[in-house]
Amino acid sequence: MYYASALLSWSLQNASTKISIASRINMTMENTLSTRQLLDRYYSGFARKEGWEATISDDFIFRGGDMNNRQPAIGKMAYIEVIKRFSRAFSSMRVKQMMVDGDEACVIGNYDFVFPNGESINGDVAEIWEAKDGQLTALTIYFDTLTFDRNTLSPA
Repeated sequence: MYYASALLSWSLQNASTKISIASRINMTMENTLSTRQLLDRYYSGFARKEGWEATISDDFIFRGGDMNNRQPAIGKMAYIEVIKRFSRAFSSMRVKQMMVDGDEACVIGNYDFVFPNGESINGDVAEIWEAKDGQLTALTIYFDTLTFDRNTLSPA
Protein backbone atom coordinates (compact mmCIF):
# COMPACT_ATOMS: atom_id res chain seq x y z
CA MET A 1 0.00 0.00 0.00
CA TYR A 2 2.81 2.40 0.92
CA TYR A 3 4.58 1.60 -2.38
CA ALA A 4 1.41 2.29 -4.40
CA SER A 5 0.82 5.55 -2.53
CA ALA A 6 4.43 6.67 -3.07
CA LEU A 7 4.25 5.73 -6.74
CA LEU A 8 0.98 7.65 -7.18
CA SER A 9 2.49 10.67 -5.41
CA TRP A 10 5.58 10.55 -7.65
CA SER A 11 3.41 10.15 -10.75
CA LEU A 12 1.31 13.19 -9.81
CA GLN A 13 4.40 15.31 -9.16
CA ASN A 14 5.97 14.13 -12.40
CA ALA A 15 2.74 14.85 -14.30
CA SER A 16 2.56 18.30 -12.73
CA THR A 17 6.14 19.02 -13.84
CA LYS A 18 5.34 17.83 -17.37
CA ILE A 19 2.24 20.04 -17.47
CA SER A 20 4.30 23.00 -16.23
CA ILE A 21 6.95 22.41 -18.90
CA ALA A 22 4.27 21.96 -21.57
CA SER A 23 2.64 25.22 -20.47
CA ARG A 24 5.96 27.05 -20.84
CA ILE A 25 6.49 25.57 -24.28
CA ASN A 26 2.97 26.60 -25.32
CA MET A 27 3.54 30.13 -24.00
CA THR A 28 6.76 30.37 -26.03
CA MET A 29 4.97 29.07 -29.13
CA GLU A 30 2.14 31.58 -28.62
CA ASN A 31 4.66 34.42 -28.24
CA THR A 32 6.47 33.27 -31.37
CA LEU A 33 3.21 33.16 -33.26
CA SER A 34 2.14 36.61 -32.15
CA THR A 35 5.59 38.07 -32.85
CA ARG A 36 5.50 36.50 -36.32
CA GLN A 37 1.99 37.85 -36.91
CA LEU A 38 3.10 41.28 -35.74
CA LEU A 39 6.06 41.24 -38.11
CA ASP A 40 3.90 39.96 -40.99
CA ARG A 41 1.55 42.90 -40.40
CA TYR A 42 4.46 45.35 -40.12
CA TYR A 43 6.16 44.21 -43.33
CA SER A 44 2.92 44.03 -45.26
CA GLY A 45 2.34 47.70 -44.50
CA PHE A 46 6.01 48.66 -44.74
CA ALA A 47 6.27 47.30 -48.30
CA ARG A 48 3.25 49.47 -49.21
CA LYS A 49 4.74 52.38 -47.22
CA GLU A 50 1.56 52.68 -45.13
CA GLY A 51 -0.30 50.88 -42.39
CA TRP A 52 2.69 49.61 -40.40
CA GLU A 53 2.62 52.27 -37.68
CA ALA A 54 0.06 50.54 -35.42
CA THR A 55 2.53 47.71 -34.72
CA ILE A 56 5.08 50.07 -33.12
CA SER A 57 5.07 50.77 -29.36
CA ASP A 58 5.04 54.35 -28.09
CA ASP A 59 8.45 53.81 -26.41
CA PHE A 60 10.03 52.16 -29.47
CA ILE A 61 13.85 52.11 -29.68
CA PHE A 62 15.56 52.23 -33.10
CA ARG A 63 19.30 51.68 -33.52
CA GLY A 64 21.22 51.86 -36.78
CA GLY A 65 21.24 53.63 -40.07
CA ASP A 66 23.78 56.30 -39.10
CA MET A 67 27.33 55.26 -38.23
CA ASN A 68 28.14 58.84 -37.15
CA ASN A 69 25.31 58.94 -34.61
CA ARG A 70 25.16 55.86 -32.42
CA GLN A 71 22.41 57.25 -30.20
CA PRO A 72 19.11 55.42 -30.68
CA ALA A 73 15.99 57.16 -31.92
CA ILE A 74 13.53 56.78 -29.06
CA GLY A 75 9.77 56.85 -29.40
CA LYS A 76 7.24 55.95 -32.05
CA MET A 77 7.21 59.41 -33.62
CA ALA A 78 11.03 59.48 -33.87
CA TYR A 79 10.95 56.14 -35.70
CA ILE A 80 8.18 57.33 -38.03
CA GLU A 81 10.40 60.30 -38.99
CA VAL A 82 13.34 57.96 -39.70
CA ILE A 83 11.13 55.81 -41.92
CA LYS A 84 9.72 58.83 -43.78
CA ARG A 85 13.27 59.62 -44.91
CA PHE A 86 14.21 55.97 -45.56
CA SER A 87 11.05 55.30 -47.59
CA ARG A 88 12.22 57.78 -50.21
CA ALA A 89 15.27 55.58 -50.86
CA PHE A 90 13.54 52.31 -51.76
CA SER A 91 11.04 51.45 -54.45
CA SER A 92 10.13 48.01 -53.14
CA MET A 93 11.03 45.54 -50.44
CA ARG A 94 10.36 41.96 -49.46
CA VAL A 95 11.14 39.69 -46.54
CA LYS A 96 13.82 37.25 -47.61
CA GLN A 97 14.08 35.35 -44.34
CA MET A 98 12.45 35.54 -40.89
CA MET A 99 13.52 33.73 -37.74
CA VAL A 100 11.39 34.16 -34.61
CA ASP A 101 12.23 33.03 -31.09
CA GLY A 102 9.63 34.11 -28.57
CA ASP A 103 9.64 37.91 -28.38
CA GLU A 104 12.79 38.26 -30.50
CA ALA A 105 13.22 37.98 -34.25
CA CYS A 106 15.72 38.46 -37.02
CA VAL A 107 14.55 39.44 -40.48
CA ILE A 108 16.59 39.76 -43.64
CA GLY A 109 14.82 42.41 -45.66
CA ASN A 110 15.66 42.77 -49.34
CA TYR A 111 15.31 46.29 -50.77
CA ASP A 112 15.38 47.80 -54.25
CA PHE A 113 17.03 51.16 -53.65
CA VAL A 114 16.73 54.09 -56.03
CA PHE A 115 19.02 56.91 -54.98
CA PRO A 116 18.78 60.65 -55.75
CA ASN A 117 21.92 60.38 -57.92
CA GLY A 118 20.10 57.93 -60.24
CA GLU A 119 21.85 54.78 -59.01
CA SER A 120 19.71 51.72 -58.40
CA ILE A 121 20.88 48.77 -56.36
CA ASN A 122 19.41 45.78 -54.59
CA GLY A 123 20.56 45.16 -51.02
CA ASP A 124 19.84 43.17 -47.89
CA VAL A 125 19.30 44.67 -44.45
CA ALA A 126 19.59 42.57 -41.26
CA GLU A 127 16.81 43.67 -38.91
CA ILE A 128 16.86 42.50 -35.27
CA TRP A 129 13.49 42.92 -33.54
CA GLU A 130 12.09 42.81 -30.02
CA ALA A 131 8.38 42.60 -29.19
CA LYS A 132 6.38 42.82 -25.99
CA ASP A 133 2.70 42.86 -25.16
CA GLY A 134 1.58 42.67 -28.79
CA GLN A 135 3.74 45.50 -30.11
CA LEU A 136 7.17 45.87 -31.65
CA THR A 137 9.41 47.56 -29.08
CA ALA A 138 12.90 47.74 -30.60
CA LEU A 139 14.76 47.40 -33.89
CA THR A 140 18.47 47.33 -34.65
CA ILE A 141 19.52 47.28 -38.30
CA TYR A 142 22.75 46.37 -40.09
CA PHE A 143 23.50 47.17 -43.73
CA ASP A 144 26.16 48.47 -46.11
CA THR A 145 26.28 52.08 -44.92
CA LEU A 146 29.17 53.03 -47.21
CA THR A 147 27.24 52.22 -50.41
CA PHE A 148 24.18 53.96 -49.00
CA ASP A 149 26.14 57.10 -48.02
CA ARG A 150 27.98 57.26 -51.38
CA ASN A 151 24.65 57.40 -53.17
CA THR A 152 22.70 59.69 -50.87
CA LEU A 153 25.15 62.30 -49.58
CA SER A 154 25.69 65.50 -51.53
CA PRO A 155 29.21 65.89 -52.95
CA ALA A 156 31.41 68.17 -50.83
